[in-house]
Amino acid sequence: MSEKKRVVITGIGIVSPVGNNLKTSWKNIKNGVSGIDNITHFDTTNFSTKFAGELKGFSTQGYLDDKDSRRMDLFIHYGMVAGIQAVRDAGLEDSNIDKSRVGLIIGSGIGGLPSIEATSIEMNARGPRRISPFFITGAISNMISGKLSIMYGYQGVNYSIVSACATGNHCIGDAMRYIQHGDCDVMLAGGAESSICGVGIGGFNACRALSTRNDNPKAASRPWDRDRDGFVMGEGSAVLILEEYEHAKKRGAKIYAELVGYAATADAYHITTPAIEGPLSSMRNALKNAGINTTDVGYINAHGTSTPVGDLNESNATKACFGEYAYKVPISSTKSMTGHLLGAASAIEAVFSIMALQDGVIPPTINLSNPDPECDLDYTPNTAREDKNLKFAMSNSFGFGGTNSTVIFKKI
Repeated sequence: MSEKKRVVITGIGIVSPVGNNLKTSWKNIKNGVSGIDNITHFDTTNFSTKFAGELKGFSTQGYLDDKDSRRMDLFIHYGMVAGIQAVRDAGLEDSNIDKSRVGLIIGSGIGGLPSIEATSIEMNARGPRRISPFFITGAISNMISGKLSIMYGYQGVNYSIVSACATGNHCIGDAMRYIQHGDCDVMLAGGAESSICGVGIGGFNACRALSTRNDNPKAASRPWDRDRDGFVMGEGSAVLILEEYEHAKKRGAKIYAELVGYAATADAYHITTPAIEGPLSSMRNALKNAGINTTDVGYINAHGTSTPVGDLNESNATKACFGEYAYKVPISSTKSMTGHLLGAASAIEAVFSIMALQDGVIPPTINLSNPDPECDLDYTPNTAREDKNLKFAMSNSFGFGGTNSTVIFKKI
């Protein structure tokens, strides 16, 4: 078997609760700025949770045609804008590349939930003839990949992955393998989500997953804190341009980092309650795939959702994987600032992991003021930390259904 090709990151696009581009998002993450506030998307009067990580000042102007935009759910808006940003950042719009060897895998954990909710209300009130002919194509999960493919003429592999909160990493990992095995030269990969609507918030409230700290939304997402009471919903998207190393060098592309490790595993235990073995095997397998030791990892961007059971489980899995080094490696949860973006979470966290390597800065976990004594690792509390010697960063994501994913990036 021929040696696997190297995969590098040459473009980044992101829209998030802390910024609608890479520069703003990363600046706010480094500075510990919360993107959590009261919900504006719908009336929360009758809801237990009244806050989330919404996008602020987001617009499709300069990216999408107004007429076309009206035919899409918000998650497609977010994914399209992030995808276009990534293509432009990588210099692919003006690049003479073989478009038959450019593929796309951009997923969503839930898809067009606001559109589904609104269409159901309209149909029940006024009948099935009121359903828009663009409802289906404006709500299904694979439409970001499909629309970007059409926009740019990319004719390689084109699909989406739906795997709850692990979606983004799964998309990135699958994309990596298409390049490693020579099927594509360039891949667009990531995730998008917009589920901040009545059904979304109400559904997670019903299963007691969300924080209800309505008196102080910005302090509600507090991973590993003794007073954590559930996760905070977020929305947005991130898309990475993955590229074969020699292909990127030949066209003079800037390189952010190399993607060297990926693994995906299952708990095979419970649809919502986590188990240590799944995250543990995901981290171990990713390290093996990257060909590095635990002590090579200089930063872990954790799943860290701010749920009582999940945070403890991840802490214990990290200890089981890294042993004594678990107490030395800096860890943080950027969800403390963005909330949990479900299918887009690991995509934006991959971005923050890459930027940590680029800048030599470990982002903080904010709101960690009363640490849980059972979660006793170095979670980079409240303030970012400089480390210019960072070489490898790991990013974990674990989802409902017992699905786990881990990616590892290398500074280059």
